[in-house]
Amino acid sequence: MTSRKPDEPLARNSRLRLVRPRALATARRAVTTRRTRPAPRPPEGTPPRAVLAGQARAVLADAVRIARWAAVDRNAETAPPDVVDGERAAAALDLTPAQVRAGWDRARLAGLVELHGDTARPGWRLHAWDRDDSAVLRGWVALFDAWSLVHPVPEAVAPGAVAEVVEAVPQVLSLLQLSAGPVPVPTLLDLLGQRVEELREERCEVPAPGTAVETAPAAEGLPALLDWALEGLAAVGALTLGTGQATLTPLGNWAVWVKLEQICVAAQSPAGNIEQSAEDMLRGCARLTPGPARDEYRAWLAARTLSSAVGELLAVARGEDALLRGLAFEALRVVGGPAEPEVRAVLGEPSLRPYALLWLAEYEGADPDDAPEVLTREEATWLWVDTAAAVADHGESTLLVRHLDSAVQGTVPALLDAVRAVGHPRTVQVLVALAAAHPDPALAKAVRRAAFQVHTGGA
Repeated sequence: MTSRKPDEPLARNSRLRLVRPRALATARRAVTTRRTRPAPRPPEGTPPRAVLAGQARAVLADAVRIARWAAVDRNAETAPPDVVDGERAAAALDLTPAQVRAGWDRARLAGLVELHGDTARPGWRLHAWDRDDSAVLRGWVALFDAWSLVHPVPEAVAPGAVAEVVEAVPQVLSLLQLSAGPVPVPTLLDLLGQRVEELREERCEVPAPGTAVETAPAAEGLPALLDWALEGLAAVGALTLGTGQATLTPLGNWAVWVKLEQICVAAQSPAGNIEQSAEDMLRGCARLTPGPARDEYRAWLAARTLSSAVGELLAVARGEDALLRGLAFEALRVVGGPAEPEVRAVLGEPSLRPYALLWLAEYEGADPDDAPEVLTREEATWLWVDTAAAVADHGESTLLVRHLDSAVQGTVPALLDAVRAVGHPRTVQVLVALAAAHPDPALAKAVRRAAFQVHTGGA
């Protein structure tokens, strides 16, 4: 029963709650009905996340101090510290210039600062450092992933040999994780040598008679490269080195477990995502909750060159499926800074512009809840229609009705006027689906009338 009289104007009782649009969350709810696998539990004895985050904060303490000094002492936007600034920072923070340079590199690799051309800005993780354990752990994992950039490579070593060892190190880390204690360096050296040989065989590197594979380190060179790798991992807090042995720290043990879980998630994905095209990968991820989906994106991206992966994702975003469009930009968030030029390049495309603006706002440090404020009313309306199309294609009618509440317009008539004006190619289908789903006959009639006007070109 409704209290509205039959002849009462629709606008009077058709107020919409003014809420920030959460387009992808709405679209994802359209297809996310359950987790595909239970949340994994870390190995027994792994410290709680709060304790791990405390250890990560300790590893990155100097990097955080330097990043904050740069943000406060040299304004929010600043060029990377040169020698003079390094000396100023060293004096202000009671560090040596070498420590300042190393801390700045760590801050950059951990996402505490972000480089935009010749300008450095505080990263969002720096703002969240004291209150968000997950942000801290993600920052440390980013540093862990970049361990080979932290420690200088031994001199007179071919780049190909370094690349082989970097590729083989995950096997070494797996052995350390499985051993759950100290492992003798000779054992690690044997494993490293075996893995390097396997990698060469996989690439079918069989030297011709009288020649040698240039990238292959001599057997006597592997110990130096293993020492370099272990020292690099120790430098980021992943392991400790004793006399002739190495042991994973709690942080390192947890990180290796996380990486193994990511591989398991990818292997058990609905569509076998690593080997799929971008479109099939995104469809396979559509039923995953955001955390496992990000793991899938990382695994898929790791198997491709960056430029080709970004190009594939944007090609999918240009397609007709609005759900995949939103998911493509979620995958681009995992890419991060390297995708910025390509994302900026699509700002002139109406179907991608709202997504690109939100991506750039969050990349530049805006809170995800506040990012929609960068959209004009027309762009927000376009995004609302695009999300409604995703829900209509993949979801239930009740979700489409609830999506009505996320519009930025204050009333249904105002929303319909804006939707008609914005010119989205799916406007008619969205309005017809909304009219069919809505339980209020008067509102459904108004929406159907709007759909008819758009379809016929009427005012």
